[in-house]
Amino acid sequence: MLLAPRLTRSTNTLSSRGPLSEAVLHRLTGSAAGSNFCPVRLAQQAIERAESITRDDDIQLALFYLYASSYGSLEQFTAELEWDTDLIESRQVLEAAFEHELRERVSVAALPAPDADQVARSLFALTGEEAGPSMSRYFSKKATLDQAREFLVQRSIYTLREADPHSWAIPRLRGRPKAALVEIQSDEYGGGRPDRVHAEIFAVSMRAAGLDSNYAAYLDRVPAITLASQNMMSMFGLNRRLLGAIVGHLAAFEMTSSIPNRMYGDGFRRLGFGTDVTDYFDEHVEADAVHEQIAGRDMAGTLAEDRPELLADIMFGAACCLAIDGEAATHMLNAWSNGESSLR
Repeated sequence: MLLAPRLTRSTNTLSSRGPLSEAVLHRLTGSAAGSNFCPVRLAQQAIERAESITRDDDIQLALFYLYASSYGSLEQFTAELEWDTDLIESRQVLEAAFEHELRERVSVAALPAPDADQVARSLFALTGEEAGPSMSRYFSKKATLDQAREFLVQRSIYTLREADPHSWAIPRLRGRPKAALVEIQSDEYGGGRPDRVHAEIFAVSMRAAGLDSNYAAYLDRVPAITLASQNMMSMFGLNRRLLGAIVGHLAAFEMTSSIPNRMYGDGFRRLGFGTDVTDYFDEHVEADAVHEQIAGRDMAGTLAEDRPELLADIMFGAACCLAIDGEAATHMLNAWSNGESSLR
């Protein structure tokens, strides 16, 4: 049996998954136990122990905490520690290893010409490829009630902060790509209507499904690969040198959203849920069908035209989006096919 009934009971108590995340947590919460935190040593030791940076629980949770300090998404972390030099040094060590692994693992197709139309065509071709089992098809036809709730929990790590990682790129862009990104983000943030902010609509879906919609309420339950998906966006967004990667990531994200969200909505309807749950997914069917065109040509394509030196990272970011989100989906599908929970 899956463990969905337990999902209705969550905790705001933050935990660790190893010596590194424990030390980072203690420092960010002002605990005396974090006073002797040696960032480079602990980070390097964690990297040496890890078989995979992407799937290491201690590393990914530590990165999640470090990024949460900049987002202000966890109230337990004081704002005064956002620029703590030890923590920033630790983050840089972890990011270097994480980025290196991504560049080693994620293959990028031949680059198109730095032309808006060519880049858009390449991105549509990339995102149109079948890269393994389809989570959305499974969900629409086969997902159980327990699995549907688990799906919402897994998604909550990003979606309750939807659009925030990509917004780091706004002040770093100019002209055409900046205007395109702002157009997309305006829709994500409700177009001036607080009740239509996508993160808020998703929170309603969680509550209607009997889940806790407080951010990170289920942080201790999600696996490293789910954290890695969020951390990858944060790393791309927060590092100015990776501007091309965060733009490429958003392009791929929008291009692979509309049809899957229709299927997710159909799956929830099949399970008997009403519009209070399906509204989030139905909203994205139409919105992202428009966004994918803006993201592909007007944002990523014009950025490649204006700054050809970023083209390789635009395609890299898009490929990373598909690869890591694909791994997260495969993790869930494999667990469910074995009659197991996808959560920790």
